[in-house]
Amino acid sequence: MEIERKYLIKELAELPFRPEDYPSREIEQGYLCTDPVVRVRRDGNSYFLTYKSKGLMAREEYNLPLTRDSYEHLREKADGRLITKTRYVIPLENGLSLELDIFHGDLAPLILAEIEFPSRESAEAYQAPRWLGRDVTFSTEYHNSSLSRI
Repeated sequence: MEIERKYLIKELAELPFRPEDYPSREIEQGYLCTDPVVRVRRDGNSYFLTYKSKGLMAREEYNLPLTRDSYEHLREKADGRLITKTRYVIPLENGLSLELDIFHGDLAPLILAEIEFPSRESAEAYQAPRWLGRDVTFSTEYHNSSLSRI
């Protein structure tokens, strides 16, 4: 089960840290289907086919490893736009991590931040700092599957 909150970052300058001071990786992903969500992703040098159930803050997620050739074959079958982004991983208090996604191409200058939680209760109780911006957890507009639609 994936339990996460998602925030819309207006400007990198509003963050209390410099993303480039943290580890990052390049991600490319396309959607074979958006209802239910079936995605192919290249994450650095790793490749995955992912299924996500319906839901907003909490939903099931299954990742199956792919070979590079399988990924490239399935990527060509993707509907809509291919999403490219740089993901920075920033440690937070209480063992949490922030995944900061800076989108490229025609989705730039979009910046989203996600925080995964160990339970629904901890996600609901989370008090976000102001710099995280607007909470878009319950908006399907900011799901990557929605962003993939041209």
